[in-house]
Amino acid sequence: MAVDLSTEYLGLKLRSPLVASSSPLCERLDSLKALADTGLGCIVLHSLFEEQINTESHQVDTWLDFGSESFAEALSFFPDLNTYNLGPDGYLDFLAKAKKAVDIPIIGSLNGVSQGGWTRYAKKIEEAGADALELNIFHLTTNPDHTCKDVEARYLELISAVTALVQIPVTIKLGDAFSALPNMIRRIAQAGAKGVVLFNRFYQPDFDLEKLEVVPNLVLSTSSELRSRLRWTSILHSTVPLDIAVTGGVHTHEDVLKTMMAGAKIAMMASALLKHGIGHAKQVLDDLRTWMEVHEYTSINQMQGSMSQDALRDPKALARANYLRILSSYSGRNR
Repeated sequence: MAVDLSTEYLGLKLRSPLVASSSPLCERLDSLKALADTGLGCIVLHSLFEEQINTESHQVDTWLDFGSESFAEALSFFPDLNTYNLGPDGYLDFLAKAKKAVDIPIIGSLNGVSQGGWTRYAKKIEEAGADALELNIFHLTTNPDHTCKDVEARYLELISAVTALVQIPVTIKLGDAFSALPNMIRRIAQAGAKGVVLFNRFYQPDFDLEKLEVVPNLVLSTSSELRSRLRWTSILHSTVPLDIAVTGGVHTHEDVLKTMMAGAKIAMMASALLKHGIGHAKQVLDDLRTWMEVHEYTSINQMQGSMSQDALRDPKALARANYLRILSSYSGRNR
């Protein structure tokens, strides 16, 4: 019996749970076509940055005044905003062409932290044909007068503004630094979002000791980074009314299986594709089918959430109660 790899994310029917997340591979039509040919469920385009929108309109972006010295998915400390992604209009034109070039869903991506022109371009991305929109929100708070409530309110106001404006489903790409993540995600759902992506990888700058300059430093993920995503996905499954996507650390078919069993709807891959090439996605999906056949799984849906917190015989394994056991097991192996 053939296994069924299909899943549903943000109301979209996907042929497989493996998704290409935002990366340089998503910036060219030939790469998009090659990605689609591997059997991926959908593609998240590279981000349209808020700075680009403000550069086009000759506005100074107020969030820079808050000390945001780094942002997500940047390939350099600050890209050349006059050429990166061809600017906002170029991004919209590329999105429209991408929709015609492939037969799988395309998710647009906005990266920033304030409303302004951002909400306007959310609507334009919808009009260009995107099947869904991923909001990649990041605000680095360096002002000691700003509280966690201030930051969370900023997120929620932006999400509410976007979801009130567009009809396509909106998903939020989050970092893992929220002190009360389940509560924040519940409020994100109340603000109108349909999904959440766990977790954003923030590329931090480095210091050049010879030039005494701050320089970009891009480090690709490894499978070890998946652990925090698995833990939180397992905890959040069935407790928040959102579809969960996992990104960061998905490199192999085993990684995909783990995310599904934790309760995710999709597993997003970028670093592995950049490292091994686009064809790696097909190999992962082939290995996924083989594993499911050997272990007598007939569908992805059958395993989703099977290792979430509410399904485990020992839910404490995901909590602090397991901390001492982990430390003891490591020291025991090295005696």
